[in-house]
Amino acid sequence: MPELPEVETTRRGIVSMAQAQPLVEMTVRERRLRWPIAPTLPSALAETTLVDCHRRGKYLLMRFDPAGTLLVHLGMSGSIRTVPVDSLWRAHDHVQWHFANGTCLRYHDPRRFGAIIWHPAAAGQATEHPLLARLGVEPFDAAFTVDHLLAGLKGKKVAIKQALLAGHIVVGVGNIYASESLFRARVHPQQAAGEVSKPQAARLVVAIRETLTDALDSGGSTLRDYVNSSGEPGAYFTLHAAVYEKQDKPCPVCERKIRRVVQGQRATYFCPGCQRLRKPNPARKTANNPKKP
Repeated sequence: MPELPEVETTRRGIVSMAQAQPLVEMTVRERRLRWPIAPTLPSALAETTLVDCHRRGKYLLMRFDPAGTLLVHLGMSGSIRTVPVDSLWRAHDHVQWHFANGTCLRYHDPRRFGAIIWHPAAAGQATEHPLLARLGVEPFDAAFTVDHLLAGLKGKKVAIKQALLAGHIVVGVGNIYASESLFRARVHPQQAAGEVSKPQAARLVVAIRETLTDALDSGGSTLRDYVNSSGEPGAYFTLHAAVYEKQDKPCPVCERKIRRVVQGQRATYFCPGCQRLRKPNPARKTANNPKKP
């Protein structure tokens, strides 16, 4: 699944090639995505200009002046790439945007789990859309602090990895990057979220930012279906991963064998030597459940 680095790489490509360009035509070949594309959307975007493209979590926000904003999600295996004008459509090419400078962006989604949702300007800020309003903070935002992370984890019995994947505390920490971040922070992925200590949280904030930065620098992870906005495969971040898909291989730090477990139907990789499972704090339980006199 394309995660934050893949989506951000795509966003940067769109900005570099199509920002400030008038839209010549939007073509929809297949409306049946996760939610059907409105049949009136191409006409709603007529005579508009792509003024910018932002990212919120895994959503691309393509703002067309003066009409409104497209919320684009790449789903499980989607991509947006550039193609020559009038080039043949491949199987699973569903939508195309043709701009005045000759740039053609084509949305490709074999599984059709992605989405292209219209948010008209009259509906207010796109970030207030129901799909975006409850997302956690961005990992590179100043609001993503140790205190913010601890507040979000407080009292949670779910495993820390699952808490990160949920996206309610911080967005963009997908399955690959959660395993890598937890390894860097020396936090066991099965540790209860509410048992994460302040020193662990401090290491985790730094590790999440460093892991995502490394992935951005390499253009994203090795997703078989992922291509960046130029149509080239993303740089192979997972080739440099410390633990992800490294089951039974030696840990790069302590040389113990990397282990694999399944959490929420997703594979998790960790080092049992570097990432010790922290024992529950009895004092914390006593404070939360004081004995009756």
